[in-house]
Amino acid sequence: MTLAELIAQARTALQTAITARQQEQDALVALRSEENLTEDQVRAAVERRDAADAEVTRRQEALAELEAEQAREEELAQLQARTVPAATRAPAYDQVHRVGQEERTYRPDLDRRGAMFERDVAAAFLGDYEARDRLARHMAEERTERGDQLQRAAGTGAFAGLVVPQYLTALYAPAAQANRPFADAIRHHDLPAQGMQVNISRVTTGSEVDNQAAENTEVAEQDMDDTNLPIPVQTAAGQQTLSRQSIERGAGVESVVLDDLFRRYNTNLDAKLLNQATTGLTNVATAVTYTDADPTAAELYPRVIEGLAGVEETLLDMASGDNLAVMHSRRWYWMQNALTDKWPVLSQPGIVAQTLGANYATSYGRGVRGILPNGTPVIVDNNVATNLGAGTNQDEVYLVDRQECHLWEDPDAPMYIRAEQAKASSLGVLMVVYGYFAYTHQRYAHARKVTGTGLVTPTFTGV
Repeated sequence: MTLAELIAQARTALQTAITARQQEQDALVALRSEENLTEDQVRAAVERRDAADAEVTRRQEALAELEAEQAREEELAQLQARTVPAATRAPAYDQVHRVGQEERTYRPDLDRRGAMFERDVAAAFLGDYEARDRLARHMAEERTERGDQLQRAAGTGAFAGLVVPQYLTALYAPAAQANRPFADAIRHHDLPAQGMQVNISRVTTGSEVDNQAAENTEVAEQDMDDTNLPIPVQTAAGQQTLSRQSIERGAGVESVVLDDLFRRYNTNLDAKLLNQATTGLTNVATAVTYTDADPTAAELYPRVIEGLAGVEETLLDMASGDNLAVMHSRRWYWMQNALTDKWPVLSQPGIVAQTLGANYATSYGRGVRGILPNGTPVIVDNNVATNLGAGTNQDEVYLVDRQECHLWEDPDAPMYIRAEQAKASSLGVLMVVYGYFAYTHQRYAHARKVTGTGLVTPTFTGV
């Protein structure tokens, strides 16, 4: 790999790191605007932002080192050109007399594919002065031998082998992913270092307190009992085998593949939290049915409030009040399209009574997108399924207490394995991304979901 290619790869990695850092900063700003924040939430967000910031610094320093190395190489090349003895220095092409035919700068018999010429074109674009000199000599040779032809008004199409296309690798378009909006919004824990299962004790039979019937009589007593909640530690992983040629002769191929694997890892984890059989949110939430052949946003809202009431009814004094509404982007925009002359009877702090909530105008995946009329924050997550119900065209709206949706992740997840020996016989490099995680929404069976025919594919009619 050339120094220029390394610099291009470093620039791509720096841009990726800058984007990740900006996402963490935006998430922190959005988090600080929420009510009922805990210090742990803010501290965790700051740590993620600082880690992303440190990665930017590291990538920046790596790029600066490569650019300094390139500048030094160019400086030495210029110095060498100035210090070659006069007796051995090659005279300029147009400053000597020639007899016969001089050897061409680019000889077809030695380089039939024109690879030397193409490398010089690319190197000259990156500032290589020696490459520019060789190209200038080549053009002087062309004018000497084919001057009458070069004066004609030929376009670039006449020089398909000379007009070299440029590939804007820094602007490559990654495959779009739903990523992990819900996973980033719920309560996080560090996954224990050992074991493939974590357990939580749930008190299912509590003690009893009652008035004493009379003095010196037995007071109420009830033996407490608990039930174990086992939570499996799951392994998410993906792999990609690259040829050595693609890594060593491509521009930033390895970093592009890694970025895609990491983003697909995050999307898979978030989708499992919502949709996994038995334990996913859709399978543990209690249904609040909204059946309507002509649904409207104003009719959906009371079902949302019903679901939130069920969350608090289950949690009682364990309710944190830090509730979330989780929905697909199509449902969020459908709710925004509604127009009505009605508004809630009770006003809420910081919310205009005549509106059906507020949109924060933040982009997808950057935390809370807005609030409902009662102040409940909304997380928009396109891992929410849209093929539910008899017509396979329904989505769901989930209502949860943020503090009772638990996610355990390894602090270093996802991890990365780069194995060269395993595929050495075929000149392949195996890249594997993996991580361990565990989750539960069932410490208390509190979650609710609004579901039914009122949540079919929305039509944007203003109601």
